[in-house]
Amino acid sequence: MKLDVIDLRILAAVQEDGRITKLRLAELAGLSPTPCWLRLRKLEQAGLIQGYHARLAPRRIAPIATIIVEVTLANHRQSDFDRFEQTIAATPEITACWSVGGGVDYFLKVMTRDVDSYQRLIDGMLTANIGIDRYFTYIVTRSVKDDGAVPMSLFSSS
Repeated sequence: MKLDVIDLRILAAVQEDGRITKLRLAELAGLSPTPCWLRLRKLEQAGLIQGYHARLAPRRIAPIATIIVEVTLANHRQSDFDRFEQTIAATPEITACWSVGGGVDYFLKVMTRDVDSYQRLIDGMLTANIGIDRYFTYIVTRSVKDDGAVPMSLFSSS
């Protein structure tokens, strides 16, 4: 799908505020409300907008531990990757997983009640024999930036 500047304005606006009103979105996009809303629906149907979510402040709700984990698998057959990724997808405490090139295979973002809960989770994964050879744990002590937004400047032609 080829995007124009109006599509990018719409995407930027809903990324910033998923609860934006139709009227305000139309103003920011430079369109009248109906054509703007039709474009938004087209962007959603094309799968460019994956959903609308509230960004929670988890540490204000309850104490939590956020952990980044490097994982290297013992073997590198497709079935090994598939088995590992299926387990990751089914584990709610693992809130992000990236397959990476380089010296490790994956980076995980894990959120648990505390470090003991994290260790029980890892122990369970090791016992389940999902192919983990090595893992390294990094405890997040402070979040400096974690907004998850896509920089819209990536899509500008200049």
